[in-house]
Amino acid sequence: MNLNSILEEVWIYEYLLKRNLLSQYKKAKINILSKNNLKTYFKERNPKWSNIWYFRINKKYRAYWSFDNNNDLLIYKISNHQE
Repeated sequence: MNLNSILEEVWIYEYLLKRNLLSQYKKAKINILSKNNLKTYFKERNPKWSNIWYFRINKKYRAYWSFDNNNDLLIYKISNHQE
C-alpha cells in the first residue's frame, strides 16, 4: 500500500481538540505514513468488501476512513467505540 497523505475535515480537528486527542491522533497519523501500522491497529472493518478501514487513536477512540482515487486516506469519522 502506497499512501500519499491523510486528509480530514476541519471539524475532525475540533472534535479531537475538545476531547484532548490531537497529539495521540497526530502520532497515529505519523505511524501510518511511516508504515508502522502495528502500533495503530490499522485494519479493515467487517465485512471486508465494505472498503471501510479504521485505525486506533487510543484504547477508546477510532478514526474511520476510506481511500480516494489518489491513494489518500480520507478520514470521515472519529468514534468512541465503547459507547
